[in-house]
Amino acid sequence: MASERLIRLLQIIDMIQSRPGINVQELAEVCEVSERTIYRDLEVLAQAGYPIANTGYGKGYRFTGRFALYPMDLTEEERMAFSALSVMLESWGKQMSPALRRAYEKVMAALTKEQKDTELYMERLEEAIQLGKPHYAPQVRNLFPDIFQAIVRQRTIEAVYHSQGRNVTRKRLIDPYHILPREHRLYIIGFCHEHLDFRIFRLSRFQDVKVLDQVYEKRPFDIRKYMEGTWSIERGNENIRFVVRFSPNVARYVLEEEMFLKPEFTEEPDGSVLMEVTVNNSNEFLRWLYMYNLDAEIIEPVEYREKMRERLQQWLSRYEREVQKP
Repeated sequence: MASERLIRLLQIIDMIQSRPGINVQELAEVCEVSERTIYRDLEVLAQAGYPIANTGYGKGYRFTGRFALYPMDLTEEERMAFSALSVMLESWGKQMSPALRRAYEKVMAALTKEQKDTELYMERLEEAIQLGKPHYAPQVRNLFPDIFQAIVRQRTIEAVYHSQGRNVTRKRLIDPYHILPREHRLYIIGFCHEHLDFRIFRLSRFQDVKVLDQVYEKRPFDIRKYMEGTWSIERGNENIRFVVRFSPNVARYVLEEEMFLKPEFTEEPDGSVLMEVTVNNSNEFLRWLYMYNLDAEIIEPVEYREKMRERLQQWLSRYEREVQKP
């Protein structure tokens, strides 16, 4: 499988870096493949630009120049296991060579620095991005840095998530793929282990997030195809073509709207703009139109123009009646 070969290639890189001069036979034994397979893998790495060189007969392989694979990116379990080596080293006492102790201390120093750098980066990210929460939601720490880190490092997250539609809060395992800013909110698109499908999650509805050491294998996913026909974030099954005229007062703002869809705009002599667009969810599109008030006029479809007229009449009748004081 492609994933198995990728893992083996990374293993070969690690071994050549940690054991310069390692030969093909040793690589084959560790990777549990034939020497012929190792030769093919070395050729692939060389073609990919890794500066691997064989320094002569019987001298094995090493990286040339100052190449190094950094950071080591160990999992928490691997960090703990490596740290535990200190107990074993101490038991060796004077039998342990000074060189071995220095090597161990250097690796631990690198691990510590890498961990501190990561923690500092996440702290700065948390400070830089401040997010709001619904009034009913519990006060929790800023979860954006954790989710962002999981996307970058391709890690599964264990999340406590509140589903507003079902008014249910429960744990979920999610492979996060993308962050989408929409209408002053952030959304996460990820693969839900419960539904075995991609889902859209609103960031403010996450109540807790734990980034797992589990690296997920990315499934084929085209975000533009997934969001095709979607005006903002709510996907639907409709296929409705709207023609809307925007007044000169708001035309320039409409033209700078950011969206997955590509509406057709026609600028008219009086400064107004005619927009034609096909959407898969009319409710979401209409809510967007409402914010433009009288500066937006539905031309087509006729039935939605009529729905808008009826809605405006309902609003008018509500404001014409006497206010019922509490």
